[in-house]
Amino acid sequence: MSKKAIQHPRTPLEWAQAICKSVMDTHAPGELPPAHRWHYHQGVFLCGMEMLAERSGDERYDEYFRGYVDDLVDEYGNFYFARDELDAIQAGLLLFRLHERTGLPKYRIAADKLRDLFRTFNRTSEGGYWHKDKYPYQMWLDGLYMGGVFALKYANAFGEPSLHEMVLHQESLMRKHMKDNRTGLLYHAWDESRQIPWANPDTGCSPEFWGRSLGWYGLALAEFLELLPADSEGYRALAAAQQQFIHALIRYQDPASGLWYQVVDKGHQLDNWLETSCTCLFVYAIAKSIRQGIVGTECLDAVQRGYAGLIERLKQDEHGRLALPDICIGTSAGDYENYVSRPTSSNDLHGVGAFVMACVEADRLLAIGS
Repeated sequence: MSKKAIQHPRTPLEWAQAICKSVMDTHAPGELPPAHRWHYHQGVFLCGMEMLAERSGDERYDEYFRGYVDDLVDEYGNFYFARDELDAIQAGLLLFRLHERTGLPKYRIAADKLRDLFRTFNRTSEGGYWHKDKYPYQMWLDGLYMGGVFALKYANAFGEPSLHEMVLHQESLMRKHMKDNRTGLLYHAWDESRQIPWANPDTGCSPEFWGRSLGWYGLALAEFLELLPADSEGYRALAAAQQQFIHALIRYQDPASGLWYQVVDKGHQLDNWLETSCTCLFVYAIAKSIRQGIVGTECLDAVQRGYAGLIERLKQDEHGRLALPDICIGTSAGDYENYVSRPTSSNDLHGVGAFVMACVEADRLLAIGS
């Protein structure tokens, strides 16, 4: 791929539209990898596309992500999904807009099935959801986004406010067990049992601050603050947590590139590397926090440098299709070597979806400032 043919300048919304077109031209909705599967990889990309649909008013995006859902969910609301992991819930975020716009019962039925998973998931002694059954007694930062945003949207759409307290409890457990007071960052995972080899025998935490897991956490809090009542105690607690988290993140932004490292606090290590999906998620969370009034304009420079760094990384092929490189593939918790040795991919849906989200939020922020 070459960068020579990329046309400058484009607005943030135009960059989001261009990369969505590149993916849409490459994959039919049901063929998004992994094909014909209810999975958060597709869900993250399509949630970015949903934000773009709302921002641009372009019906093509609605039609595309509806194509993904309808490929898997039949007219009775039946579909196959993993029943032992928080990751299975994330793509359910697409169901709310579809139900609202079409009124078709199947989307509500499918959402009900995902909501019921919260009744059956295994939990820690304090009620924290295991990330997956194959990771017993482990909470991962990823899971707060994978399940929490859906739970709040379900609560608001279908009148189940008790889910607010459930989500707030999950977040409070993560801060209690996984936050490092020295850096202000949170470890990727925590094992209550201390049985997994990576677990610190005293704290149960994994040993590193992995970029994308921190990105999921910042994204989750940004979404929660949109969905909770602004005059509630829970909102105030999350606003304080997000403010501290955003300021902690900015301290680790690479000054030269505007990006963040795969292992966020170890940019000085020669084998560490700059990772784009976490940068996209951080740009989104910081920009949205400015718009929400959680942080001030002192954080605007971090958004601008991060966004500019991402645009600089974009590549384009001979057909004009855009690609975002340097995206870490799916990754479990582990030690430093585990993270820095992970393969990267171009246009992995983790990163493309996060890039679209970052562009849409950057566009919103620009609109406020203009």
